[in-house]
Amino acid sequence: MAKRRSAKAGLPPGSLVHVGEQKIEAVKITVFDFDKEGVRELEAKSVEECFPYRDTPSVTWINVDGLHKTEIIEQLGRHYGLHPLVLEDVVNTHQRPKMEDYGDYLYVVVRMLSREGESGAIKSEQVSLIFSRKFVISFQEDVGDVFEQVRQNIRRGRGHAREMAADFVVYSLIDAIVDNYFAVLETMGERIEALQGQLVERPSREVLQRIHEAKRTLLFLRRSVWPLREVLGTLQRDLSKHVDAATVPYFRDVYDHTIEVIDTLETYREMTSGMLDIYLSSISNRLNEVMKTLTIIATIFMPLTFIAGVYGMNFAHMPELRWPLGYPLILLVMLAVSMGMLFYFRRKKWL
Repeated sequence: MAKRRSAKAGLPPGSLVHVGEQKIEAVKITVFDFDKEGVRELEAKSVEECFPYRDTPSVTWINVDGLHKTEIIEQLGRHYGLHPLVLEDVVNTHQRPKMEDYGDYLYVVVRMLSREGESGAIKSEQVSLIFSRKFVISFQEDVGDVFEQVRQNIRRGRGHAREMAADFVVYSLIDAIVDNYFAVLETMGERIEALQGQLVERPSREVLQRIHEAKRTLLFLRRSVWPLREVLGTLQRDLSKHVDAATVPYFRDVYDHTIEVIDTLETYREMTSGMLDIYLSSISNRLNEVMKTLTIIATIFMPLTFIAGVYGMNFAHMPELRWPLGYPLILLVMLAVSMGMLFYFRRKKWL
């Protein structure tokens, strides 16, 4: 069962309470320790196995999957000298993307988005990154991420994966997250195109509901992505002692990708808003067509009703009252009047 923010009410600052949904049973800790010469990969059975890597001259990346065991996070934070407020934010999974400088390290929060199965539902997960010159600690809510390519680059020494400091690992992780945003946006684009087709062919309440769902999803995506622009802007603009000048161009590149994602999101939001206007216009046009048809029918029957009313009056002395051809003649007159009115309406292009 997911814990709500109210679970922290009344507690002092820095209290570790997991706020969010427990997504896995056991916490998984993996360690990558690497330099130009090679890489050492470890799946730690306990948090104590990570401690010896703090003082190594190589770069260390510690990844923690699962945030519900707060004692593990507290032990890791105590050993690496992490501020209690940082650990509090790590276990509170409702953080917005942000960056904070604590002097000895930087703390960055991003939202990792992915598609779930065949349904294409969008899954959001908080990823916390703590890094200095020689170590990176990442915290995730669940097992499974978009970082496999980063791990492969470290294992095989491709690119600059093992040549630069820990800030390059952070760049690689954020870049993998942002690249996956494009896959999520492709899913949203396909949904919006399908909705446009349904809207043109058969506008209905079901289509309207799906449009509202798409608008809510896009708003959620915007809240997840928009603050990341500020984070990356700070990383590429305000040089910290934990970010090399050689890494700044890479952060600038992922910043550009983030701007592209935001522009695409804004385009999709405008499209869904336009689809709502199209839906309302389509419903209004359908209503107008119905009202026009009913008005034409009523207009045609008005003279017929008049003729029937006149000859339906029960007076003793009326012209053609006893004429044998009176009834067929009146029917022919009514038919002629109806056809004449239909011809007139078509000539005026009302039909």
